[in-house]
Amino acid sequence: MKTIDFNAEASLYLGRDWRTALEQGSRRFPSAAKAIRFALEEVPPVSLHGARMIVEGRSYSPRDLQKFYGDRAYPLHRKAEREAILVEPFND
Repeated sequence: MKTIDFNAEASLYLGRDWRTALEQGSRRFPSAAKAIRFALEEVPPVSLHGARMIVEGRSYSPRDLQKFYGDRAYPLHRKAEREAILVEPFND
């Protein structure tokens, strides 16, 4: 599996294909972890078809983003984990 510095700045290109993603330009994120979370939790799936994330001059595909998100080393809480924390039962 590829490795990545989750704390490095990242540029995220989104679009139904790579050409559309390039035309729309990139979104900048203070960390790769935040770019990955945005891509996989907030973006409509069709926009991931042409997605690319650039970190430290390396390009990562949508498949790479999914692998990084599922990796144990991923430093942020995933959406399901954050929702579980908010829904903890009350103890009377």
